[in-house]
Amino acid sequence: MKPKVFIDGEAGTTGLQIAARLKARDDLELLSIDEVKRKDANARGAIMKKADAVILCLPDDAARLAVSLVENPNTVIIDASTAHRTSPGWVYGFPEMDKGQRAAIAASSRISNPGCYPTGFIALVRPLIVSGLVPHDWPLTVNAVSGYSGGGKPMIAEFEERQTEDNYRIYAMGQTHKHPPEMKKHAGLAQMPLFMPAVGRFAQGMIIEVPLTLWALPKKPKRAALHAQLKATYAGERFVKVVPLGEGDVMKTLGAEGCNETNRLELYVFGTDEQARLVARLDNLGKGASGAAVQNLNIALGLDEGAGLEG
Repeated sequence: MKPKVFIDGEAGTTGLQIAARLKARDDLELLSIDEVKRKDANARGAIMKKADAVILCLPDDAARLAVSLVENPNTVIIDASTAHRTSPGWVYGFPEMDKGQRAAIAASSRISNPGCYPTGFIALVRPLIVSGLVPHDWPLTVNAVSGYSGGGKPMIAEFEERQTEDNYRIYAMGQTHKHPPEMKKHAGLAQMPLFMPAVGRFAQGMIIEVPLTLWALPKKPKRAALHAQLKATYAGERFVKVVPLGEGDVMKTLGAEGCNETNRLELYVFGTDEQARLVARLDNLGKGASGAAVQNLNIALGLDEGAGLEG
């Protein structure tokens, strides 16, 4: 019998992307709810009883409520909101983060999908913290830009309907964004990084940068050592590519949209042995949201991890 999957919040940006990835598959049965009942808790709860897995594409408070509607503790819940990313009892859905992470995802029925910015930051920083190349209490800065689809339907309308003439703008200036606690916990930091996000006039794609002044670090690591650690960490991974130093060194620019429509996460180490720019590029709606949810679903249900995904 095929596993039954219900997307709660299918009409949203992430939900639509997940549904598109699942509808073409013949190894799953996708459950749907009548449009007029999509906010009816009783109707949603009834469908969840039939589902082997529920993917939540909802605001935080609505996601917490939805979890309470799932009566069977064995029903897999994958929450794409920020509601449970640092919560006890929830497994962080970044399979490549640690050697044991896939097994933890496969064994859990409560999986929190990572944020798009944290995915790139954690992928770059965690291996360097774990290896000791960067101290866990080192002050880190995250410079990042995402396509406007990351803001959901209101921001999509704002840019596509020319409600704003901004081509690039910064936000979260008050350092109260939801992502830093997630970054701190899963990267293994002693304090939260300084988060400096921005949005540009392009729909999908993103770049996350972490600058490192190598000469100031206690171990004074060379750029090649950082790259070697990242390469060793992600060796053999299907969706994470550590770009060779030589390939990166001949690049003059790097656009934010190069991984669009894929589940690929590219990592770069630019710069010199004195100053390095760690860079991650991904699709904010792919590995940063819907692609990650599908990858976690596949692992949790014991299916081919890459089913429905483009590398």
